[in-house]
Amino acid sequence: MGAMDSLQALQARLPDFAKDLRLNLGAIPTIESLDVEQLWGTVLASAYATGGVLPELVHMADERLSPEASQAARTAASVMGMNNIYYRFVHLATNPTYGQLPARLRMQGIKTHGVEQANFELWALAVSAIHGCGACIDSHERVLLRAGLVPTAIQDAVRIAAIVHGAAQVVTTERALATVPVA
Repeated sequence: MGAMDSLQALQARLPDFAKDLRLNLGAIPTIESLDVEQLWGTVLASAYATGGVLPELVHMADERLSPEASQAARTAASVMGMNNIYYRFVHLATNPTYGQLPARLRMQGIKTHGVEQANFELWALAVSAIHGCGACIDSHERVLLRAGLVPTAIQDAVRIAAIVHGAAQVVTTERALATVPVA
């Protein structure tokens, strides 16, 4: 199955009530503010952040990314899946003590991923948006702006994350409903 066939297969899995998601998924390959690695790394990291229920997107991204970029996008999803929970807690807790304590979480993947740091930060931002960690969103956005990414590119990465997340929610729910016997 070719990459565009994968996208069409995913779109076909979405019911009629999710027509907007279908159309938005179809628009992802046309985003021009991100280069190929940024775009498909964002798709891949977002797919992993949503629980990996969209193999079509993983297949498409893997076809377009180098093995190093593919691994780095997965690393971004993995590390941020952990960090987003921890730093969201620190950010939301009213007790300021937690922000002064060392996290004591291994996060070597943030520096040893093998791709341009800005690309990794973009993927980390997309995953942080999916997980709703404001502290991580702010941190990664600052790094991206300092690296020269324009706000429209950052916005497009978050739009991709939103589309992938929405599609994953529908696919997951439809799959669960299909396995529940109706009384």
